[in-house]
Amino acid sequence: MAGSEAAWQAAEAGARVILHEMRPEVGTFAHRTGSLAEMVCSNSFRSDDDEQNAVGLLHWEMRAAGSLIMEMADRHRLPAGGALAVDRDPFAESVTARLQAHPNVEIRTGEITALPEDGPTIIATGPLTSGALAAAIAAETGQESLAFFDAIAPIVYADTIDMTVAWEQSRYDKGETLEEQRAYINCPMTRDEYEAFIDALLTAEKTEFHEGETAGYFDGCLPIEVMAERGRETLRHGPMKPVGLTNPHQPDVKPWAVVQLRRDNALGTLYNIVGFQTKMKYGAQTAVFRMIPGLQEASFARLGGIHRNTFINSPTLLDDQMRLRSKPHIRFAGQITGVEGYVESAAMGLLAGRLAAAELRGQTLPPVPQVTAMGALIHHITGGAEAKTFQPMNVNFGLFPPVEGLKAGRRGRKDRYKAYTDRAKSAWSGWLGRPAAAAE
Repeated sequence: MAGSEAAWQAAEAGARVILHEMRPEVGTFAHRTGSLAEMVCSNSFRSDDDEQNAVGLLHWEMRAAGSLIMEMADRHRLPAGGALAVDRDPFAESVTARLQAHPNVEIRTGEITALPEDGPTIIATGPLTSGALAAAIAAETGQESLAFFDAIAPIVYADTIDMTVAWEQSRYDKGETLEEQRAYINCPMTRDEYEAFIDALLTAEKTEFHEGETAGYFDGCLPIEVMAERGRETLRHGPMKPVGLTNPHQPDVKPWAVVQLRRDNALGTLYNIVGFQTKMKYGAQTAVFRMIPGLQEASFARLGGIHRNTFINSPTLLDDQMRLRSKPHIRFAGQITGVEGYVESAAMGLLAGRLAAAELRGQTLPPVPQVTAMGALIHHITGGAEAKTFQPMNVNFGLFPPVEGLKAGRRGRKDRYKAYTDRAKSAWSGWLGRPAAAAE
């Protein structure tokens, strides 16, 4: 995501770009294709609400800046209520095609194993940086790259879901059209079924870590077994919460818990199990997930898995232009900088591409206003976060400077978030050099 966006932004600004992609010559645990911007976990860019949600605001800012990632996400959008979910394969193929066709972009395949000694460079290798390049980065920074473990959720064939048990409905019927309101399939559980499911999760055979590895997870993508270990009710108040849903098969019976599946492709033939990242071994996954009512005969297009993600301690290593302090010709972007999520990663690629292109023109772009979603993220990774406890972070309003004069607390939250987004849109449009109305 970040590398594709960085290349696009730099090329659109007039720079000549060589984009290196090691796939398909060198693969990873999670990728299946050689396409750029391949989605390996969820197919969701999360909330698209640009007035009440920080990631929705980030969507708005990226669209205003001519983001390739957002353009292709919008083009291949799937019904998902208030979320922006995309048809993952056509999305990646379209990003790849647009970059291949750009006159200022040359794509070269093959692994990069060392840091370049000169020339403006952006490293946007994502969470699955190859071993050789990760070692080169660690050698240059003088410390071990930080790492955490990330998990991916399974994908189910839609025609193997028992719709006499399950039903279509977005939580709280979110979505403007009937199709959007039915973007999710719901599988209800009774209390006894839920308790048996938790028991099975806790006792299932799990992936073991290699000697010397410690299991540090990003909280936004915890394996469901880890959540279950934190308390038997954790899942019921998390991805399996039963609120905002009515089972048409038994409208008078409130489920104790609900498993949601979200459409994963435009054909509606694939659904991913929402929030069900897992480190269970494959055989255990099949047995445990078929305990879910409606999935007793489910077939899986992909089972879940766990992989090691690498990121650098950006607050100590990067300056406010995203440059490596020890080698200023090198910039880092994307998830390797310690932002978490598709959108956040692409956003940092957008900034890195623009900053690098400006530098090639002999210019230095002004700092991105911290009151914007972009500015909040770049400030967090280049000095706002505490280096000793630095961990991957999604964009959230807690990273933004407070708006003066607004009441705190839940009652004032809607007005407060709207104030954050109004202020951000004005500041971002100003940084881009256009009024807010034109940016929309």
